[in-house]
Amino acid sequence: MCGITGVFALSPKGIPYLRLVENALSKLRKRGPDAQGIFTNQHCSLGHTRLSIIDTSTNGNQPMTDVSGRYTIVFNGEIFNYNELKSEFLPESNLISSTDTEVLLYLFIILGEKVLPLLNGFFAFAIYDSVENSLFVAKDRYGEKPLSYYFDADVFIFGSEIKALNEYNYSKKLNYNTLFQYIQLNYVAAPHAMLQNIQKLEAGHFLKISHNAFTCQRWYSINNQISDIHKKDELSYSNAQNTLLGLLDQAVKRRLVSDVPLGAFLSGGIDSSIIVALASKYVKNLNTFSIGYTDEPFYDETHYANLVAKKYNTNHHVFKLSNQELFDGLFPMLDYLDEPFADSSALAVYILSKETRKHVTVALSGDGADELFAGYHKHHGEFTTTHADIFAKTIAALLPLWNILPKSRHSKLGNLFRQLHKFAQGMQLSAKERYWRFCAITTENDAFELLNSSSQTQIDFKTYQTDFEHLIKHASAKNNLGINNTLLNDVNLVLQNDMLPKVDLMSMANSLEVRSPFMDYKVVEFAFSIPENYKINHRYKKRILQDTFRSLLPTQLYQRPKKGFEVPLLKWMQGDLKPYLMEILNDDFIIAQNIFDLNAIQTLKKRLNSNNPEDVQGQLWALLVFQYWWKKNFNEIKN
Repeated sequence: MCGITGVFALSPKGIPYLRLVENALSKLRKRGPDAQGIFTNQHCSLGHTRLSIIDTSTNGNQPMTDVSGRYTIVFNGEIFNYNELKSEFLPESNLISSTDTEVLLYLFIILGEKVLPLLNGFFAFAIYDSVENSLFVAKDRYGEKPLSYYFDADVFIFGSEIKALNEYNYSKKLNYNTLFQYIQLNYVAAPHAMLQNIQKLEAGHFLKISHNAFTCQRWYSINNQISDIHKKDELSYSNAQNTLLGLLDQAVKRRLVSDVPLGAFLSGGIDSSIIVALASKYVKNLNTFSIGYTDEPFYDETHYANLVAKKYNTNHHVFKLSNQELFDGLFPMLDYLDEPFADSSALAVYILSKETRKHVTVALSGDGADELFAGYHKHHGEFTTTHADIFAKTIAALLPLWNILPKSRHSKLGNLFRQLHKFAQGMQLSAKERYWRFCAITTENDAFELLNSSSQTQIDFKTYQTDFEHLIKHASAKNNLGINNTLLNDVNLVLQNDMLPKVDLMSMANSLEVRSPFMDYKVVEFAFSIPENYKINHRYKKRILQDTFRSLLPTQLYQRPKKGFEVPLLKWMQGDLKPYLMEILNDDFIIAQNIFDLNAIQTLKKRLNSNNPEDVQGQLWALLVFQYWWKKNFNEIKN
């Protein structure tokens, strides 16, 4: 796991950017604290910061150049099947290291872009060809590893994080379309960024850049890998369980390769517990890590994590945090973000990663299972809508009642009313509108009204609508895949832009590599080859996952509701965080900033202390994160 950045000069005007790579590289040190290196010639400069995982000797340092001197690579990620690929394609080679980087470099020399489908792992890499004077840049199947870039007629610039790109002194302007989308989702969806000039390479894509050509091409799509399940013989449910067990077991085993200390996150939920159960077959006294809350017992799941740790005799570490300790991590986390990202659970992941890094350098996680096997309330809501019984129809008919009842995430009854209200609203919408409503924190209309008239005129609605259709294109597909359409859209939207970036950013902020066995492409493709009723019905979410591993896990894990990594936003905003929130949303600053509508901001602040806050803390959190980013960058950004 590492940080990469680079410059490819496309004209004489681009050459001065080459000398800025060292500055950019300094911003990525947390991604790779063990070694740094730069390759430079008259056209290209590549930088790399290394977090040493496999072959920790200097032979594995990057940038790495082949023996001929023609090709140079900078690589972020891990290729878990590199030894198998080495045996198959490079049996007679005399490699100087035992790294996956060197194997990838020589495989690319032999196979070019055709190497990509052979790779089992997560990655973002760039390879420069000094003879053709061209650059090849690629990203993994599902977007586990980040890569952003800037491109114009004179220069192509890339980096693992936007904070590195900001060192290249290009012209920066706010992207109002992205801001409008961010207010709704609380994150920024690829290929766009919060700045107009920046693009994010989407999952499963590669770039080819030369002096006379720029190509962006998709090399992987789940749609191209799976057949309609109704056009082939289905596995029986029991056979599907056996297949899933075998695939996930091998995915875990592949991700245990490491020359540095390794452990696993253990939240007490089904997903991370499955990973720990499987990993414990191969690692004696596996290090496991949980986070708990001394002041928020409702959200504390460490009891369940302890049950799993005891069953598998892991070397278990529990980090119990007070609200003050959680709060103390807030501003360091916000400082690390280089564009607004308002998934509040990122804070818990940040602190868990910080504490875990004190013991290990690599951690396994259960990320991805919910999106593959239908684990969220919204999945149950979608299934219930499309398979509506009398109970669901009654909830929908009571929408006028849900409209007036008090709703809040921070009380059991208020949260129930909130969920029933959202479900009843969804029943009135089309498939794609319902999908977006279930994903969004804020409705499109409320997001628009939050912007002032000046900002509203900056939105290009034709482009916005095109982007919207791209982001929800699978959710309303006309086929027989049922809930799999929703899940496929989640992989492309939610996983790629929220869940996976959250884990990457928060772990890399603490120099920790996190590996997610559920994201093994063989597991993912299998998940989309089985019918929806194997995953979800009126009673169960993640049905096949729960049934397959039931014998391996404590029964208590199956007798409680799903909670997730919650942080007490409403309590903070009404208490310790209120002074800062009021400061960055004060009337004078909002007027001077000239982005948001003053009346809309004042209304949100009033709702914060009302008896019916609904999801106001989510909206205010998105604004707080944006404002923090804005203030940090304001002297550089000109509207």
